[in-house]
This record gives sequence, structure tokens and C-alpha cells, in this order.
Amino acid sequence: MRMDKRPSRAVRAGAAVAAAALLAAGCGDGGPNGEGGGEVVLEGVDDGTTLTMWTRAATEAQSQALVDAYNASHENQIELTVIPTDDYQTRVGTAAGNQELPDLFALDVVFAPNFTTAGAYLDITDRIDSLEFKDALAPSHLDVGTVDDRQYLVPHTLDLSVLFYNKALYAQAGLDPEQPPTTLAEFAEHARAVDALGGDVNGTFFGGNCGGCFVFTWWPTLWAEGVEVMNEEGTASLLDSPEAQELYATYRGLVEDGAVAPGHNEETGATWVSLFPEGNIGVMPMPSTMLGLMPEDLDIGVAPIPGLTGGQSTFVGGDSIGISANSEHANQAWDFLRWSLEEEQQVELLAANGDVMARTDLGDNEYYADNPNAVIMNDLVQVGRTPYSLNFGQTFNDPQGPWLPLVREAVYGEAGADLADLNGDVTASLAN
Repeated sequence: MRMDKRPSRAVRAGAAVAAAALLAAGCGDGGPNGEGGGEVVLEGVDDGTTLTMWTRAATEAQSQALVDAYNASHENQIELTVIPTDDYQTRVGTAAGNQELPDLFALDVVFAPNFTTAGAYLDITDRIDSLEFKDALAPSHLDVGTVDDRQYLVPHTLDLSVLFYNKALYAQAGLDPEQPPTTLAEFAEHARAVDALGGDVNGTFFGGNCGGCFVFTWWPTLWAEGVEVMNEEGTASLLDSPEAQELYATYRGLVEDGAVAPGHNEETGATWVSLFPEGNIGVMPMPSTMLGLMPEDLDIGVAPIPGLTGGQSTFVGGDSIGISANSEHANQAWDFLRWSLEEEQQVELLAANGDVMARTDLGDNEYYADNPNAVIMNDLVQVGRTPYSLNFGQTFNDPQGPWLPLVREAVYGEAGADLADLNGDVTASLAN
């Protein structure tokens, strides 16, 4: 997995223009919750309609599992199209501009605001309100999919940032394998203790040339401390705060002490999660989806990402999904969305595979009973955050954007450097 897999700035600009064209064309003018003015059936309709659905390759496995199970048990049939992740924003943006979106389409949650505000999705507020388990749905995904108190999206797949730590290395280093770090200082202390084992063992690792990696794994430390990274509108950066600078300085100290595995400075995100499964890294924040990819003989623990002095948080990533504004089969499309969020599907198709579920009320299931690490991750959904900004990609994920120079200066540049100007560049990009 790579956290820098985002479209180029030109591609994103084209997608935004196309989405804006959709709004200008008035495709979302059928009224709240409407289907071209037709009747809204809150429980959905299963009448043999063929529906179209798009997803990006990064979430293909979960999407395909849900679609296959739905098709096998319903009269409605879904034709799923999986689009390469790097091409996805362009395809969706172009289809939005041409009013040719599929009935259903998922979207990387950080890009959801670009399309909800442009009118690409149908308002499904009343449909969501009708769900008995509405309050158990991943709150950050619902928040990002809300515009002017109207809701357009539900969670589809979730990927969280969590601490992974190697229990065997902890024991060898004299650390308690059942006591992961609860503060940023403890994280650094544990990393140094494991690194002191020497040889091929290293304390930690991170993608030092990957803006998305920094966002995904470092921001939760600030959130856990109660510190914001942007203003509420997502138009101003707060990433030169004293707390942010303490975060950067902690990792800078680990670099200077040689406790970070070699290659961190050049790591662009292509291979940043590949080292830990080899068994020589003590502790590092990574995506929750790595849990199912760990070697069976690797004794690992999972823990929340702590704040500077305590607390816990996570970056709630993954994809949200909704009904396109130009769908002529909204009730049938809702039948799939409602079904996908029900207990049986969430447990048997997601929890059974070790995935984080879209609901917070289903942690007591047979699959998690033997997988305490999965329970920890699923519980974090309730306290996790998903940042909101219309210019998120160009600012934080684009390798040419202003965020990467700021964080690299803080970690690799002159000690104690003034970050005010670089933070100003981040704000200028957010507000552009």
C-alpha cells in the first residue's frame, strides 16, 4: 500500500472542473432524497434491476466480496467496474461532467467533499435516518459526506492508522510485550530500546518522502492531544503549532539517534509498509489493513496511536459510497447500500476477513473473539478522525505540494527551523 497514490495536480483539477460542471448542469436538482421526484422507498427495492457500480482498485477485494454476495441473494444484479486507483478521480470527474456516472460509486473518503459539494451524489438523508443502526455507522465517514446538514454518503470500506509492535522484539529489549506505548515519548523510548538490540533490528520506520504517509500516521498524535491540524473549514493550516513541532522533533531525534531503519529519507510510500512484516522493526504506525497480511509466525500487537501526553486517535481512511445524482434506480441502489451495512454482511464478509467494519456495534462477534487486535482497531472507529478540505489532495498528497517541504524541513532540515513561512504555503494551497 502506498499513501501517495493520488492523481496529479492536473488530473485533480480536471476532476474538480468536471464535478463543478455537474453542479452547473443541475443534475442534483431532483429534491432531497428524490429520484427525479419519484417515491422514496426507505427499505429499498429488489425487483431485478441491473445496477452499475464503480470502485477503485485499492478497495477491490471488499467491494467484490459484497457485490458477489448481493448478486447471489437478490433479484437485483450489480455490474461492478474496478478502475485503477491512479485513474479513478479522472474517470469519476469526467463521468460527472458528462452526467454519465454509474448508479453507485465509492470514493476515497478524503476526496468525498469535492463531489458531494458539486452535486454528484443523491441526498440520502432520510434513507440513512431510517436505519436502526445509524448511530453505529463510522461517524467520520458520515461527517465528511454531509453538506449543509444533508447526508450523501455511507461508509463502504475502512482503513485506520494504528501502532503495530513486535512482541518478540519487545521481550528481547526488556519491554513488556503487553504494554504498548501510551504517549509519544513512550513510543520513542520503546523504539530506542528495541533499536539497541543491534544487528538488523531497528526501532521504527516511516516514509520520509511521502506526504500521505505523514498525514495518515502522524496527525492522529495531534488529534489524540486535542490539537487541530486545520481550521474547521479546511482552509487554513495549523501545522506549525507547538504540539506539531514537538511531534516533528520527536521523530527528528529518532533519526539523529539512528533508531529509524535505513531508507526512510527516500521512501516515497511505495514500500513503506514492507519492512515491519519481515520481523526486524520494533514499533511503527501503519494501516489497519496490514493486519491480515502479517506472517502467521510473527507475534504482533496492535495499539491506538497515542498523543503527546496520552489519549488515542486514528486517521479513518478508506472509501465512502453513495448513489449518483443521475441514477434512475435510487431505490434499488439503496437496497444494496442498506444490505451492505447490515450485521450479517459486516460480520461474515468483513470481520471474518480481519477487516475493520463500517459499524461500531458489532465488535462482539465470533471472528473478533479470536482476534483481539481486530477488536482494538474496530473500537477506534468511534474516536477516529477524517480531515475535511476541498484542496486536501493538492496540499497534502501531491509530492509537489507544500506539506511535504514543511515536514521534511522539520525532520531533516536545520534544527529549530521557523516553520511559519512553510505553514503559510500550506494555508495558501488549502485556500486556493
